[in-house]
Order: sequence, then structure tokens, then C-alpha cells
Amino acid sequence: MKSLKGIHHVTAITSSAEKNYEFFTYVLGMRLVKKTVNQDDIQTYHLFFADDTGSPGTDMTFFDFPGIPKGVHGTNEIAKTSFRVPSDAALKYWVERFDRLKVKHEGIKEQFGKKTLSFVDFDDQQYQLISDEKNRGVAPGTPWQKGPIPLDYAITGLGPIFVRVDNVTHFKEMMEKVLLFKEIDQEASFHLFEVGEGGNGAQVIVEHNTALPQARQGFGTVHHAAFRVEDHEGLNDWIQHLQDLRLPNSGYVNRHYFESLYTKISPHILFEIATDGPGFMGDEPYETLGEKLSLPPKLESKRATIEAYVRPIDTVRSTKQLTKE
Repeated sequence: MKSLKGIHHVTAITSSAEKNYEFFTYVLGMRLVKKTVNQDDIQTYHLFFADDTGSPGTDMTFFDFPGIPKGVHGTNEIAKTSFRVPSDAALKYWVERFDRLKVKHEGIKEQFGKKTLSFVDFDDQQYQLISDEKNRGVAPGTPWQKGPIPLDYAITGLGPIFVRVDNVTHFKEMMEKVLLFKEIDQEASFHLFEVGEGGNGAQVIVEHNTALPQARQGFGTVHHAAFRVEDHEGLNDWIQHLQDLRLPNSGYVNRHYFESLYTKISPHILFEIATDGPGFMGDEPYETLGEKLSLPPKLESKRATIEAYVRPIDTVRSTKQLTKE
């Protein structure tokens, strides 16, 4: 069985698909590559923001569950999502941009030898930018070519995922014996795990924290994180691996844009394993990715019903000229 290749995507919950679209498109300069619905809850939008072509390892996705309360950050949660930028100089650009646009941030800091910049959105969703200047490992994606961010500073994909737990011994065992990560470093209560080719695109940072209360999922929190496998055969190997270990899991799930399985390696942390393909380019041309409501074939017959549930969101960008700032 081949090891996981790195991070595939992170899925979080937002209070507003409209505000979420504006923030990721015009503040962060990530490209909306798919506007669809939650395949298990067709009243809920599912927005995918990624690099220029929706490469695996670059997409942050969001649900907007109707009526869901605000989440509570604490222990036993996927606590923060990282985005990769090309250099330390890029972080200085983002400090100035965040100051100008009134995005709350913590200034440039360093962890595990990499420069970082933590910030939050309108829901208090937790993020950080991380510099690839000293990075080796999984290659970055391609920044959105027509986005508002100069390409030398633009986001190129996902960086380390932060997980906060109160039982780090158990979580470490599951990371190493189940998901086949290796712990490669530790700073205070933070443990750095790596898989595959390693580097920012293949790392998980686990914080041991028994002081905070139990996290509660809602808008402003992460729903799940996913890791990459090459293809259907690789996914089947991982399904068999989890079955051999007698770990509860979803079994095979076809999400149309990728194939996957889901498992909880601790009671509150949902992880997914997903294939690199088919990807997001099969049902829309490159020029207009994310501009229409896309539905997988199994839902196409319900399009009229779904369009009555979800209010229209104008995501047309191909007719606009975005100035790089």
C-alpha cells in the first residue's frame, strides 16, 4: 500500500456563502473552481476555492448549513487551515493587505523554521499563511492567474493542518499506525507530523491542549480534512487497510470530482482520503470555472428542486477585469 501523498482539501462551515465567496475571491485571491451543493444535503451550497485549475492539494471548501449555530473553538477539533505563499516577502505583502482591508491577524511569526501569518475571517474561522521559502517536498499549485493578487505573492495551495487534542498519545498512535505519518519535530506542546514527500503540503501540526473546553462544531469551524491518494486502486488499498484494522469507515464514496472514504481516528476528528482525480475541469471550461451551479450526474435530475432550495449567487468573474493590487 502506498503512503498518502499529502493534503487533498479542507472543508469548513460558513455562516454565509455570499460573504465566503467575496472573502476568498477578492481578499484572498483564490479561485472558485466549483459551485455545487452538499451531496448529502442538497439545500446546502458547497463552494470549492483552489488554485488556477483546481489542483488536488489546493482547495478549501465550504458548506453553509441552514440554521447552524456558531461553532466554539477548543480542544479536539481541526483548529486551523494553512495556505502556502511563495516566500517570506509575500507575508509582508499580506500584512499590508490585511491591514488595509481590516482583516484581523497576529503578525508574522515563526514555527518549525517557517515564517507564518495567522488571521481570521468574518466567522472567526482560523487560518494562517505559511512561507514556502525554506520548503522542500510536495510541489505547490499554480496561483489564480487572473486573480487580484500579484503572482509572486499569491496563494498556491494548502499548508499544514492544525489539530488540537486532549489525548496526544492516542492521536499520535493513530497518525503513525493508521495513517502512516511520521513525527519529525516538536516545539513545546506542538507536534509536527509528515507523510509522503513531506513539506508544507503534507504536514499536520498536532497541539496537545487539556486547558481549553471541548470544541463544538458550527459555522466558523472545520468540518473535515482530506488526504490524497493517486487513484481508485490506491483508495481501495486504504479501504482494505482500515477494514483490516477494524476501524469504522464509510467505505467507498463517489463524489464525482473525486472518490473518497471517511473515517474518524478520534471521536471528534473526521478525516477523508480522496483521489487526485477526476478533478473539476470535466463539466465546465477553464474560462468559466465555478460560474454556474454544477451538479454531479446523480443529482442532475433534481436540478429544478435544488435551484429552488439554494438562492442564486452571482459568481461570474470571466467578464470582469480584476486589477492586481
